[in-house]
Amino acid sequence: MRKTAEASFATRFKRDFLLNKYLYLMMVPVLAYYVTFHYAPMYGALIAFKEYTPIKGVSGSAWVGLQNFHDFFSSYYFWRILKNTVLISLYSLCFEFPAPIVLAILINELANKKFQRFVQTVTYMPYFISLIVIAGMIKDFTNNGGLVNNFLTYFGMNDTAMLQKPELFRTIYILSEIWQKIGWESIIYLAALMSIDQEQYEAAKIDGAPRIKQIWHITLPGILPTISIMFILRMGNMLNVGFEKIILLYNPSTYDTADVISSFVYRKGLIEFGWSYSAAVGLFNSVVNLALLIAANKISKRISQNSLW
Repeated sequence: MRKTAEASFATRFKRDFLLNKYLYLMMVPVLAYYVTFHYAPMYGALIAFKEYTPIKGVSGSAWVGLQNFHDFFSSYYFWRILKNTVLISLYSLCFEFPAPIVLAILINELANKKFQRFVQTVTYMPYFISLIVIAGMIKDFTNNGGLVNNFLTYFGMNDTAMLQKPELFRTIYILSEIWQKIGWESIIYLAALMSIDQEQYEAAKIDGAPRIKQIWHITLPGILPTISIMFILRMGNMLNVGFEKIILLYNPSTYDTADVISSFVYRKGLIEFGWSYSAAVGLFNSVVNLALLIAANKISKRISQNSLW
């Protein structure tokens, strides 16, 4: 029975391959990329369980088991970087995630098409600016005498170097993330809005429903599947706070609120050469993200019937 099923699958695959051979050929570069840069490097995760030295290599380094994980969980830095990572991720989920949804709906409601395209262009532009330039702009805007400080002092507030204040770092980071990504991330929601049947809006107008009710009862349910999928993907990267911007913006005076798992891995692994220790921290981060992805997928499937699998 099993051999028959396997033969049947092989026959179907062969027939499908002959019919769509060029499509399969287009998949080769993508598969090669993932195998080379995502699956092959997974072998290197073994160094998290070893006392790795480059001279001995992965296979020759001494096996230490869970010692690196124990050292991390019992260190002073564990609770600090876990707290910072979770808080920044939660703030991002609460404020950054819904921002492009709101922008897409507002753009969709604009009647003037020229103004609509102008708003889209203006909001897309920050995404294409180099991160180095973005970080430099943020530093200039928030330094003494910067644009933000000049605006705040106009209302009687004190002029201060904001990035030197630990309590302001998360706010600056989240606001800059929204400013940089809101336009680009709204594209997928605008595409989802285009797929909504316009006859529903016409029927709602005939029934006398105002625009706010049309948005609540037609627009939001129409893009809910897209929102669910994007939410699941966001949960899968919940603890992957980008270390590039963090490293460009933080300094020792703001470590208490700015240091996250990814920036900690960068410092320990590439600056202090603690390869095994940093690999253990990174592996812990990946396992937690996987657990969050699975949990979010199950919850979404149960609540909205939308899921990745």
